[in-house]
Amino acid sequence: MELKPIRTEAEHAEALADIERLWDAPEGSADADRLEVLAMLVEAFEKAHFPIEAPDPISYLEYIMDVRGLTRKDLEQYIGPRGRVADIMNRTRPLSVTMIRRLCAGLGLPADVLIQPYALREPIAA
Repeated sequence: MELKPIRTEAEHAEALADIERLWDAPEGSADADRLEVLAMLVEAFEKAHFPIEAPDPISYLEYIMDVRGLTRKDLEQYIGPRGRVADIMNRTRPLSVTMIRRLCAGLGLPADVLIQPYALREPIAA
């Protein structure tokens, strides 16, 4: 395959096959250089044709809690008292900038995910 921008699904499939064939190329070899360039071309094609949206901040927090074995109680030091954590996780209150900063610093979470807009539920009338 000639090295050129990937424009079609067929070219994409061909590039992936070449990448698989070159995967174990010795470092510093011409095949390794070709592998690196093919990987960049595939990445550019996939970003343009198969974009991945940033996750919803609350869904992301739920995922992090599940993966790390955290509870809502564990979030209190970053978000605030139990009721505030419940409001955030139940989507009746948005994350504040202060909460996002604490979550980023304390749990090592990416701010660009947590600042994404997300839908809130209507508060339940008392």
